[in-house]
Amino acid sequence: MPHQLMFFEEYQKRVAASIGREKTKKLVNEALVMVTCGGNDFVNNYYLVRNSLRSVQYKLPAFVRLLTNEYQNILLRLYTLGARKVLVTATGPLGCAPSVIALRSRKGECVTELQRAAHLFNPQVTAMVGSLNKRLGSDVFIFAQAHHIFYDFITKPKAFGFEVTNKACCGQGPYNGMGLCNALSHLCPDRAKYVYWDGYHPTERANRLIVKELFNGTKYIKPMNLSTLMSIDSNKA
Repeated sequence: MPHQLMFFEEYQKRVAASIGREKTKKLVNEALVMVTCGGNDFVNNYYLVRNSLRSVQYKLPAFVRLLTNEYQNILLRLYTLGARKVLVTATGPLGCAPSVIALRSRKGECVTELQRAAHLFNPQVTAMVGSLNKRLGSDVFIFAQAHHIFYDFITKPKAFGFEVTNKACCGQGPYNGMGLCNALSHLCPDRAKYVYWDGYHPTERANRLIVKELFNGTKYIKPMNLSTLMSIDSNKA
């Protein structure tokens, strides 16, 4: 992430050399920035193996606080670099991903421990975003409860037209959750009926429903949806 922030800064310098500083500032102020942190830190770090280095160093609540503090530093850096319309998400339902189910579940159910991590992390990020906006005196950061949006697909699939919630459309092994989606993978006959495309990521149809909620919804995105956010003039210092 520090490298990505460095690239963002370098990008602005290159643009400024072409169109000037003021136009670049306006461009960045009005741009929509989306940032997501947390999922990989849990799945590919804290829970990657039993007794991982991080899990030995930190009990889960302490690790969640560490991630939340790091996330705050990233958001403040984005603000310093001129971002004024920032969509912030935390994690989806980590324990329900087919890759996690394939490794840790007995009967295809969501894995409790990883769900607990998501349930601890998401509210702390929500509170942190609210605190930052209050501190800055403006609703710069918009928090999307991606976990809840995605979890609705899993717990109420018929309401969204899905049929398969715990198995990937493209993959290998149990629940198609092992390995990568490639020429050797088993491919489902109708991806529109699946919540997950591969071991971790949603299908195109699921993504479209998520984006629709982000732009027009009111239930899982605070303090405003993206349609409202993008209509606001953000040409600020």
